[in-house]
Amino acid sequence: MLDAGHGGTDPGAIYKERKEKDDNLQLTLAVGKILEDNGIDVVYTRTTDIYQTPFEKAKIANEAGADYFISFHRNSSPEENQYQGVEVLVYDKTGIKYDMAQNIVGALGELGFKELGVNARPGLVVLRKMPALLVETGFLNSDEDNKLYDEKQKEIAEAIATSILGTLNDETIEQPLYYRVQTGVFRRRENADRMLYQLTDQGFPAFLLYEGDLYRVQVGAFQQIGNAIQMEQRLRDAGYSTIIVTK
Repeated sequence: MLDAGHGGTDPGAIYKERKEKDDNLQLTLAVGKILEDNGIDVVYTRTTDIYQTPFEKAKIANEAGADYFISFHRNSSPEENQYQGVEVLVYDKTGIKYDMAQNIVGALGELGFKELGVNARPGLVVLRKMPALLVETGFLNSDEDNKLYDEKQKEIAEAIATSILGTLNDETIEQPLYYRVQTGVFRRRENADRMLYQLTDQGFPAFLLYEGDLYRVQVGAFQQIGNAIQMEQRLRDAGYSTIIVTK
């Protein structure tokens, strides 16, 4: 379940006629498209400019039987250009939601955002019912964050989606069988990172796994083998040697 924070009569933060609700919706739909293209079932609390209470959002997620709830927001400070950076809020710092939150913060940090970390907010209604995250993608009233947000819209969506896909590998929870396309196995982290950066620069939803003293570079998380085969063909056309693996 992906949630675009605020909406309708609730604009969220406002800065120089820029409304948080619009940025939230744009990013939510972009992340959702990448996840859907990689075989993930995605449901949205909203896809248009409508208002919903936090309780309505939680109800939608619960009735849909969502495995995760990820809400997108922009932060705001009391004074203009007072703070910069990204953070992710969770109910508490445990489980797969915490791992996913850390991965998202780290991925956005690599794009140039200041990393404010993962923080627990047990009082937020939308974080209570299931593994849930609230992503604060920079400060709306920070010119520096807005410049980065606007210049790297595509990269931000890819970084968040890739973090979500990669975290699905976590073995601590029961998951359906996923097919992934593996492009390389390395003993040295720097070699794996080199391939990872090359793949992400080319628009592939790649991520890094560390298993058995080896760094594995993989792409996608598909429930349908046919989708994995299509991704494998794209990667081979781009010059990569591949193998389909399961998890």
